[in-house]
Amino acid sequence: MKNTISHRVADFLKNYPPFSFLHQADLEKLSEQISIVYKEKDAVIFAENEKTHDSFYVVHKGAVALKKNQKNVVLDMCDEGDIFGLRPLLAQENYIMEAVAHEESILYAIPIAVFKPYALENRTVGNFLIESYASNTRNPYSDIHKDKLYGDDLVSESMHSESHSFDLQPIKYSKKIVTCSPSTTARDVAKIMNKKKVGAILIVDEMLPIGIITDKDLRNKIVTGDYSILTTAETIMTKPVVTYPKKMTVTEAQMAMMKSNISYLCLTKDGTNNTKAVGILSKHDVMVALGNNPAVLIKALKRAKKPKDIKPIRARIMQLLQGYLDQNIPMTLISKIITGLNEACTTRVIEMSIEKMSSPPPVKFAWLALGSQGRSEQMLHTDQDNAIVYENVSEVFREETKVYFLKFAALVNKGLFEIGYDYCPADMMASSPKWCMSLDDWKNQVHHWITNPGKNEVLLSFIFFDYSVTYGDTEIANALSDAIFENIKANPVFYVHLVSGALQNPSPTGFFRQFLVEQDGANKDNFDIKRRALMPLTDAARVLILSHSVKSISNTAERFEKLADLEPNNRELYLSCSYSFKALLKFRTKQGLLHNDSGQFIALESLSKMEKIKLKRTFKTIKELQELISVRFNISNIV
Repeated sequence: MKNTISHRVADFLKNYPPFSFLHQADLEKLSEQISIVYKEKDAVIFAENEKTHDSFYVVHKGAVALKKNQKNVVLDMCDEGDIFGLRPLLAQENYIMEAVAHEESILYAIPIAVFKPYALENRTVGNFLIESYASNTRNPYSDIHKDKLYGDDLVSESMHSESHSFDLQPIKYSKKIVTCSPSTTARDVAKIMNKKKVGAILIVDEMLPIGIITDKDLRNKIVTGDYSILTTAETIMTKPVVTYPKKMTVTEAQMAMMKSNISYLCLTKDGTNNTKAVGILSKHDVMVALGNNPAVLIKALKRAKKPKDIKPIRARIMQLLQGYLDQNIPMTLISKIITGLNEACTTRVIEMSIEKMSSPPPVKFAWLALGSQGRSEQMLHTDQDNAIVYENVSEVFREETKVYFLKFAALVNKGLFEIGYDYCPADMMASSPKWCMSLDDWKNQVHHWITNPGKNEVLLSFIFFDYSVTYGDTEIANALSDAIFENIKANPVFYVHLVSGALQNPSPTGFFRQFLVEQDGANKDNFDIKRRALMPLTDAARVLILSHSVKSISNTAERFEKLADLEPNNRELYLSCSYSFKALLKFRTKQGLLHNDSGQFIALESLSKMEKIKLKRTFKTIKELQELISVRFNISNIV
């Protein structure tokens, strides 16, 4: 007879991670051991410093508050499908917080002894539990927590070595193998290849590959008349066939073909011709894989003659980005590669624009990328944010120099638009006189922003403090950076206004862990991941790094990692901020590619429970970070 209650438990759990990762039979078996616990409102499930229970918990109905420090600090609020009380599974210590029923609740108590084998056998389950456990300690991948379940060999998929080479990605090969026997005639071989529309055929004996015939073999041996069309495959085939294991990288495949001077590889179970063939790999397959290799794309950019030639290359960059995300490559590495390619696109447009001008630039200049591109965080097709700073000139040449660079900038902005970058709605582009100035004019502008920090001035300074040099003279840009830091040092109150601006975006969640969504407009009821989650981290990182007078780092994640070194007492928080930012940027990028937009506004109903959990994990870090900068810069004293 079926256990009706346990089946109901299994039906509920299968909708939520990590139970959704289990096989149905295992989940049903596990559910038979689960206890159902009822708690009235305000009932304590476990207390701070209490000895750990032999179970952890899942909220079936209701809500549970996790509190710390004499019940007055709520760390988290767990609702339907959330897990809590994982300490006994991952650490042999008493509870470090209190769990209280926020409202009348029904919980599932899952025995540690019963569940742990599933976590050990299924790494996806185990990794999820470790992330959930460590999320209350800010960084799920901190050294303190990463080895608690598996031991020293635990390496999260999202934390692969940063030295990962993109040419080491697995090669895609055809599993549709066309074969024939050694006695098949050359005429029949040609008919089979023509019918199957393939360029090579494997000759097999008792299912084992013994040779290969390609289009080239037929041309060189049959069409030339050297052999009759009735000659057997065994006579004209190339043997022995070159075999490799199916787990080949792009580089390995390319090197193998170059080494043997062949166009096809036979892939077998063990890499030898003593086992059955599982796939066939052609030189075309390798070229397709290399077609989106960064080095190949850079070469294609250098060959481009007009902006319209760059647009299809930009499309290939987006395909490359999607491939990297699918392979779960670390976001730090993805950002560097995609940023490098985007900068190469802009550089080529600038070079084309210089060629179109009637004369070369009259003085040295620097093309500055602002905003997300300046921070090396622009993954998707967004609008332009750029500026030009050029050498000072005498009053006599002041006007004509300005006119030259404005005309030049208009060409560049038009070219960038043609390759997929929209014009900035606020006209924050180098073709605008306000964003195309000499070094002294820029110094005066920066001085004005810092000494007159109104709302607009702070906003403009936010954009300008995140620049990077895409093209031109770096010394001019460095001189401008020096001026920025000198002005800030002389006007420390400016930090307070920067912090005030950084805190304009509210915490990503409101009451009872609900996402704060847009209340009106075209994106009503959607979650703005840029303004609610990414910008608070970006703005805080900028303020903090400026306070340390560090001018060489503009990337948000890298800023937090530098801050972790500069402030050891806040190291764990800053590393968590770096991790959270990369996770959010990756999430936005995936959403943007999925919906073919900027990924800024997300329809929450389209997200899975696990996606929502991962997003909410980053929000605790944002709240704590905003509290830190508010206290540090005494934001409450702003008039």
